[in-house]
Amino acid sequence: MTYKAFTEQDAIDRVRTLGLIGDGAVEAEEIGDGNLNLVFRIREGEHRLILKQALPYAKVVGESWPLSLERAWIEQSALREFARHAVPFVPRVFHASHEEAYTVMEDLSHLTIVRSGLLAGEQYPLLAEHIGSYLARTLFHTSDFALGPVEKKRVARTYYNPDLCDITEKLIFTDPFHDAETNEIEAGLEEEVARLWADDELKREVAKLEALFITKGDALLHGDLHTGSIFASATETKVIDPEFAFYGPFGFDVGQFIAHLFFAAYPDYSALRDARIRDIDTFWLTFASTFRALWEREAVEPFQASGLVDDVLSTILQDALGFAGCELIRRTIGLAPVADLESIDSTTERLERKRHALRLGAALIKRRTECRTFDDLRNFDVTEELSR
Repeated sequence: MTYKAFTEQDAIDRVRTLGLIGDGAVEAEEIGDGNLNLVFRIREGEHRLILKQALPYAKVVGESWPLSLERAWIEQSALREFARHAVPFVPRVFHASHEEAYTVMEDLSHLTIVRSGLLAGEQYPLLAEHIGSYLARTLFHTSDFALGPVEKKRVARTYYNPDLCDITEKLIFTDPFHDAETNEIEAGLEEEVARLWADDELKREVAKLEALFITKGDALLHGDLHTGSIFASATETKVIDPEFAFYGPFGFDVGQFIAHLFFAAYPDYSALRDARIRDIDTFWLTFASTFRALWEREAVEPFQASGLVDDVLSTILQDALGFAGCELIRRTIGLAPVADLESIDSTTERLERKRHALRLGAALIKRRTECRTFDDLRNFDVTEELSR
């Protein structure tokens, strides 16, 4: 079949043809709130499915920003690959079409998008532990250390994703650090942003991080891991939307999640700061211990060399802190700002929190190499940066 953007009836017809629903009364609604896709929830009584179809352009910009539909096939491939290694944390895929750029998957409406839930005051006591385990499993098992270099290169061919990588490169590493049209700078931040743009040391370190993102293919990344791409409850966690998946540096996904845990402290900073710092602590300790255990049990030769896993984890941590800093800056003054900041009603407080995010981001980028272990990060007083 040739591609066309689906209507609600088209979505019903496809899942019915696949035998995923019966001939009874069926309802469909388009529920997508993202920038790149159509998302339909299809109901037949208590039975529910999600059909997600890629659009050939970015909705936030329009047809002037064309995108390859290949990303839909990459996304479903990544979901299936991640499920091989971390099945409790990945939605089930029932069917995917390469030609029509859609995937039919498990509906997760019994869970809540984590960002929305946190803003509503919900608690996710297992979130940090679950995401630490998810990332350790998916990153280790898709790397040279588990697969060996030949098999890793074979797998990596599936995840050539230049359009989505280009978006990341522009929106995270380039545009926020100069006067770009995509930036969204709130009035009152001009002086803070001017200092950021005049900081040559910062720009040099960001360029190093962008070079890592472009050239270092450690493992299969989710590529856009934030609290808006995670469904959860008090006991369950599912990671969705890996359409930005590609082979990149271990630290990128790790840093993205750390950044959004920092963001989650801002809506009620005095009440939430300590809890979010504990979440970051739990996340990293779970990630590092799980990654280490997998390495010691499954690493192929010659990577079982004594002490190598310590060096790899140190590099992941340093890179992650730098990538977290870039994400903090991007989501504060770049395209696609986060509700964690934008929902703060008081203009004075919102601007204060945004200044803190920019300062913290810059500090993490410029001082990341001071942290070889998580104890170093604890001594690196990031909480002081937030309270300046």
